[in-house]
Amino acid sequence: MIPGTFAYHRPTTIDSAVALLIELGEDARPLAGGHSLIPLMKTRLASPEHLVDLTGIDGLNGIERSDGDVVIGAMTTQHSLIGSSLLSELVPIVRETSLRIADPQIRYKGTLGGNCANGDPGNDMPALMQCLNARYVLTGNEGPREVAARDFYLGAYETALAAGEILTAVRIPIPAPGHGYAYEKLKRKVGDYATAAAAVMITMAGDTCTSASIGLTNVAETPLWAEEAGRLLVGTKLDEGSIASAVAAAEAITDPASDMRGPADYRTKMAGVMLRRALERARSRAKA
Repeated sequence: MIPGTFAYHRPTTIDSAVALLIELGEDARPLAGGHSLIPLMKTRLASPEHLVDLTGIDGLNGIERSDGDVVIGAMTTQHSLIGSSLLSELVPIVRETSLRIADPQIRYKGTLGGNCANGDPGNDMPALMQCLNARYVLTGNEGPREVAARDFYLGAYETALAAGEILTAVRIPIPAPGHGYAYEKLKRKVGDYATAAAAVMITMAGDTCTSASIGLTNVAETPLWAEEAGRLLVGTKLDEGSIASAVAAAEAITDPASDMRGPADYRTKMAGVMLRRALERARSRAKA
């Protein structure tokens, strides 16, 4: 299908992009890589009258270490995340998740900020950012502010972005050395959204779990941080019983739709299967 007509704007600074979004109001949408927005426009599920392209703005790309965080510019592509030696060293689950997004052509253009900002529950990065306790830097006409990824998603395609604000960077606390991690994703074919997926981060002291964080993808109207499921693992040896309890707690907070990927109860169970696999793989990677 073909999108409706729209006006195209290409600002060169954040301030001018914010000013345009404020001036044009609800008729305008920011454009990053376009892989979430353009398909919606082609099916007329989104019909913005103005697109504000962010690719001409300097300073929105890059990955650096700063004050105990890894800071990633919003326009950094999935391809760049995969190739970053800094991420591979400090937060390797970001690379692992990026490799499970779509296909190489899309990863060359798709951006971290675009994947996180539009509130699509099928995107992979939002649940991962909740798992990692990341913070989003949102820049508007009053300057930047930070919002936790766990507080950002309010409903399907509904976020904490205020009018005119742009997600400009993501700050990820650097995990403890020796942490275990895994992102497990079930999808029907290459390039598809997840039927269900799970992100896991754990730390161990000897054979005892000292922290656990779990994010779930595409099994509710928003990405899910499975707080109770993670809490149930702390203090355990990640044995079969504790994993089963965590899986049950995670499944209990899901509310997927029945769609072409399967009925709701199947998708809930697949979220549990992905979580179990992620926990087992994260445990194998963790070092006391």
